[in-house]
Amino acid sequence: MDGFLSWFMATIGQHISPELSVFIVSMLPLIEERGGLILAKLLQIPMWKAVFICVVGNILPIPFILLLIKRIIHWMADHHLSKVAKWLEDKAAKNKPKIDKYGLLGLTLFVGIPLPGTGAWTGSLVAAVFDMDLKKASISILIGVFLAAVIMTTVSYGLIGGLVG
Repeated sequence: MDGFLSWFMATIGQHISPELSVFIVSMLPLIEERGGLILAKLLQIPMWKAVFICVVGNILPIPFILLLIKRIIHWMADHHLSKVAKWLEDKAAKNKPKIDKYGLLGLTLFVGIPLPGTGAWTGSLVAAVFDMDLKKASISILIGVFLAAVIMTTVSYGLIGGLVG
């Protein structure tokens, strides 16, 4: 992730404000608010402002993913992008057992615990592909985004050291 953040700031980030950089990074799949909060700390954006920007940036794509990803996957499969469509479906299928084990709490934890391959994008993908109730899935994903914000803010802004030491 550090390599991507360095590249982003050396290219795109040179032409936009630090806040917009953090917002855009927070919207990206796989990077999401985790990367946004790390970038915000590197850019010395105040913690309260960084959390707000990252949470909003991470939440913004969720409704589009939940409502449109199945159509996009079907379109891709019909338009010579079947390998990408298959990869997306396989990614959802691979993560479904983790979520199924604990239901909507599982979806919340999947989105909220910052591990590689988890987050709002993948959680939304799984919820949409497997026809989970969109209202309940949305609430679970939002809670997960807030949980991830708490965890990553604690890590990124060094609050753990302040609490322990």
